[in-house]
Amino acid sequence: MFNYIIRRIFQMVIVLFFSSAASYALLSLAPGGPLSFLTSVQARLNKEDIARIRAYFELDLFGPYRFTRWLIGQPRGPLTIAGQEYFADFVVGCRQPLEVQVQFSDGRTETRTAGCREGQDVTLMDLVDRPRSSRGVLFGDFGVSWQITRDRPVSDLVLSRLPRTLQLMLLSTFLAILIGVPLGVVSAVRQYSAFDYTVTSLAFFGSSMPTFFFGLLMILVFSITFKSWGWVYLPPGNALAIKDYVIPLLGKVEAGSFLDAALHLIMPTSVLVLFNVAGWSRFVRTSMLEVLRQDYVRTARAKGLLERVVIAKHALRNALIPFITIVVFSIPGAFGGAIITETVFNWPGMGRLYFDALGRTDYPVAMSLLLITAFLTVLATLLSDILYTVVDPRIRLS
Repeated sequence: MFNYIIRRIFQMVIVLFFSSAASYALLSLAPGGPLSFLTSVQARLNKEDIARIRAYFELDLFGPYRFTRWLIGQPRGPLTIAGQEYFADFVVGCRQPLEVQVQFSDGRTETRTAGCREGQDVTLMDLVDRPRSSRGVLFGDFGVSWQITRDRPVSDLVLSRLPRTLQLMLLSTFLAILIGVPLGVVSAVRQYSAFDYTVTSLAFFGSSMPTFFFGLLMILVFSITFKSWGWVYLPPGNALAIKDYVIPLLGKVEAGSFLDAALHLIMPTSVLVLFNVAGWSRFVRTSMLEVLRQDYVRTARAKGLLERVVIAKHALRNALIPFITIVVFSIPGAFGGAIITETVFNWPGMGRLYFDALGRTDYPVAMSLLLITAFLTVLATLLSDILYTVVDPRIRLS
């Protein structure tokens, strides 16, 4: 087991490196980015202005240098490429470089060379106040946001959205397992019964419909229609209200209260539960049907064991072995959030953050989410292999 884990960790490192390199390259080649606005203002900017903007985002560096600086924070300091000297904080090489005395918030001062045009003012904002190269994501520094919260550390932005996503995803996953597994088991035990046909039909319908369909349908029915009829209605979106509101029968609901949070949580959670239950119940049913035909199940029944003991102890435990893979791979989903569901309900979580990052070309935020999701995915793969040995003692890892 120990040798297997060590070997898998080594493989995980290789997979993460190539996945991060591929993601970084694709986002670097994607249209848009921080220089997309230059198309409308480039007539008023000369080459030196554009060069300063490119240097601010380190787009004047060779791609592999930018990648290694983003990944491990190296190489730092000056770089000489094709006769041009580059720094981690600014570029040197304009017509009349200036020596600028910069004072930091902690009281220390430092003399820096600022590349600028003759007569152009140099401000502290141009040189210091806006953070530059990160120490590397390997050391927990994901850089700063370009657009969503300009110049705010990406890690702070991610941590501010993470609690909402965990609240939504963990609750929906727990309820989906609590409902989906018993439905699949009973449907398999009562194969071809009216209950089985009903569950199977609803599962096919739930799996074929996209989550945004359920989300929009719920908003239309439980928010708009119910409110127009004067019934108890649910808030259409967000995680909390910005002001107090009144709901029939419930009375006044204070913004930010527990009741307010619970009402906002009902619809997005219900959408994810319906979607997961539809798929997981079918999966458990198929696995249970295969296990119920095995010889050891017939032997257990022949020994005179109670049917519920045969189902719970002998059949269900073995049927859940492939189901572990699905449950474990919900770990990356619990972090990444449900992009479509969070977008429909304007839920301030990780899925919505990723959607906004791509829409506003905030690539440092998007890259951090992709890298963390990739790490959790390979970690979930290792965890599923280990859990196989817990569920089924016959499985050995070597």
